[in-house]
Amino acid sequence: MRWDRFFEDLEDQLDSEWEAERAALDSEAERLRVSRLLLRERLVALARSGDTPAAVELSDATVLTGRVQAVGADWLALDSDLRRGAAVILPLPAIVSLAVEPAPLVASARDAAEGSALRQRMTLGYVLRDLARKRVPVSLRVTGGKLLTGTIDRAGADHLDLALHDAGAPRRRDAVTGYRIVSFAAILSVLPDGRAAVP
Repeated sequence: MRWDRFFEDLEDQLDSEWEAERAALDSEAERLRVSRLLLRERLVALARSGDTPAAVELSDATVLTGRVQAVGADWLALDSDLRRGAAVILPLPAIVSLAVEPAPLVASARDAAEGSALRQRMTLGYVLRDLARKRVPVSLRVTGGKLLTGTIDRAGADHLDLALHDAGAPRRRDAVTGYRIVSFAAILSVLPDGRAAVP
């Protein structure tokens, strides 16, 4: 009788040790998984939820609020309150932080994913070339807090040509007040005219 109790105690102790070891391994595996997460993957999870409000702080201390609508290779589209029906395009390097509620914050780490293969290849340059092709008037916020309004004439690999004119006005030769070559690295946000759709 005592031996039966002794072996039961040993089995219970062994089970407890195995459970503790498994829990430690699971914790370590989770820490390793989280250590490999990219900001872009967490943003994809927030975009998938579709209704998570976020406050995005940019490198010039501007804070934009809205919902993450889409995520490309190096940009995100925020359905912002700036202009009804328009998504603000934000280069990922311009983002300092995102404020979100605790539940979506944890879910974005748990449900992080790469997203669609097509969106993974859509760079900021691709989006800007699409806006240039469609001749959509834009407002560009650049480093230093300056706001440039006009139409993108062309977008290269790391820069764009902007024809300056009044915000919301169509690009007409007599309305253009100047031209700027703008480095993608200097762009903090791109606000297309409200009629434009994000690719």
